[in-house]
Amino acid sequence: MKILLRRLLGTATIIAILYSCASIGRLEGGPIDETPPHFIASTPLPGALNIGKKKISILFDEYIKLEKANEKVVISPPQIQQPEITAVGKKVVVNLQDTLQHSTTYTIDFADAIEDNNEGNVLPDFTFTFSTGSILDSMVVSGTVLDASNLEPVKGILVGLHADLTDSAFLKKPFERVGRTDSRGHFTVRGIAPGKYHIFALKDVDQNFFYNQPTEIIAFNDSLIIPTTEERTRQDTVWKDSLTIDTIMSKQYTHYLPDNILLRCFKELKYSQRLLKSERLNPQKFSLYFTAPADSLPILKGLNFDEHNAFVIDQPTGRNDTIHYWIKDSLLYKQDTLKMSLTYLYNDSLNKLVPRTDTLKLVAKNKPKSDKEKEKKKKKKDEEDMDKTQFLPIDIYAPGTMDVYDYITLSFNEPIAKIDTNAIHLRQQVDSLWEDVPYEFSHDSLELKRYNLFADWKPGGSYVFEVDSTAFHGLYGLFSDKIKKEFKVKKIEDYGQIFFNITGATYPAFVELLDAQDKVVRTVPVVNSKADFYYLNPGKYGARLIEDTNGNGIWDPGNYIKKQQPEMVFYYPQVLEFKANFDLYQDWNVTSKSLDKQKPNELKKQKPDEDKKKKNRNGQNNRNTNSRR
Repeated sequence: MKILLRRLLGTATIIAILYSCASIGRLEGGPIDETPPHFIASTPLPGALNIGKKKISILFDEYIKLEKANEKVVISPPQIQQPEITAVGKKVVVNLQDTLQHSTTYTIDFADAIEDNNEGNVLPDFTFTFSTGSILDSMVVSGTVLDASNLEPVKGILVGLHADLTDSAFLKKPFERVGRTDSRGHFTVRGIAPGKYHIFALKDVDQNFFYNQPTEIIAFNDSLIIPTTEERTRQDTVWKDSLTIDTIMSKQYTHYLPDNILLRCFKELKYSQRLLKSERLNPQKFSLYFTAPADSLPILKGLNFDEHNAFVIDQPTGRNDTIHYWIKDSLLYKQDTLKMSLTYLYNDSLNKLVPRTDTLKLVAKNKPKSDKEKEKKKKKKDEEDMDKTQFLPIDIYAPGTMDVYDYITLSFNEPIAKIDTNAIHLRQQVDSLWEDVPYEFSHDSLELKRYNLFADWKPGGSYVFEVDSTAFHGLYGLFSDKIKKEFKVKKIEDYGQIFFNITGATYPAFVELLDAQDKVVRTVPVVNSKADFYYLNPGKYGARLIEDTNGNGIWDPGNYIKKQQPEMVFYYPQVLEFKANFDLYQDWNVTSKSLDKQKPNELKKQKPDEDKKKKNRNGQNNRNTNSRR
């Protein structure tokens, strides 16, 4: 009996050990398959001529799957009716829905959509070609599409060619040959006949293959595209093993040009002026929102009230497209409904600005409580709540550690009716005493409800900012409470500086200093080919230069009808890093590198898909390894 128990126990132990070593999924022990699928055969054959059937079947050496075929697969000439593209076992089947064009080369560019079914190994740049005529066009052009405003690679945008060289072709006719950008912004257009072409990029919202929507992103090239070829030689290495070279062979091949087309895409500023919406979220204020900026305010006339001197007008954008009307008189804002006529400029059916008058009825969504409701609520309050004094809310920006270039900001949630400037105090500590220092207190140039206090801060100095109670009187009767903020100003040694010496740019221009997330930290104009940034906190910075063609201080997109390209943007090709009390002097030739190679990878938001897949695969392999331990 003891012997039998020992045998059973030993068998159970062996089973337990074997079970603990097992893992769910792929059997381990062999090398990971990193080979993509291989083409075996097709119907019709690749490059076949005089084809009249719309079904294409392509066979591979292993089971395959399609990754986002509707997004990645591009067919030329472009198909108005969406083709059916499916993966069945080891086959890819394409059923074209459009009528085949006479004597035309068809290319089906799968990009990286084909993967093996198990490991997801990608078959890159696979293209299938056939012709409905007796000639197979084989010219190829390629290049890169960038966002014109920040040089980001643009993924998934359509790139098309027109042999019709009239300006209206892009606006009225589908492309003749098309390609699509990958995650690096790179595109290839294949199956092109010899000739001259215009090239465009288009974020084709309505999928009609021409530019007819104001929201579509576009790019165009000022020069004609003329496809050509040249014979080149490359060196192919044959290895005996992983360390020993057998032979190096020279092979000739045909290279297609141009291969470095650069398209800078943008969205045109196409404004259609109209009243977007009107609202009255609370009794004291109503707002008007327009779809485009205007040169002047709309004309407002009260129908059940007198509009003269009735409002404080707030324009947060400064462009008359968003307007807030703060109602001064309590008798007026207690009205349930405000009726008014509004006259403004409006784009008619011919896109001409004409006067238009609308009648508005604005009802307060949060109506003021009646006197009876207020009295009832007041009785329910306990004595502690009744004794509380309600002050005018203020949001104060006065950090405990102040930058030498910074300033104090006071933000309110309603317009201010009156300010007692004598109640505002700024003092600096000198030895053991606090001494008054001069300052400038002014209304913000853009925000109606914001005020700023500027002073000539002494580096390393200690300050106190104080405001006496009732210094600010709000439009609706509330007074401010007292304020006290103490802070220190940073020392000069806490900062660093960057000085750019710029060549190759066209002026006027300005430089934007960027943080590690490609957001603007500070902007300075280029003066005498120099852009200097003082008092920078230690860290990493990028920089971009904008050629400000119209001198308005902002980047402007292009216009296709006017043949106006977007303003040029250049990136400093490195991310700069420095510590406190350190100065950097950088020479910057903005044209020393092509635009597609300027923006540092650290600043790019659009990362290559293959890098993401490699990272995911490494992560999966690590998980598999850990599961076996």
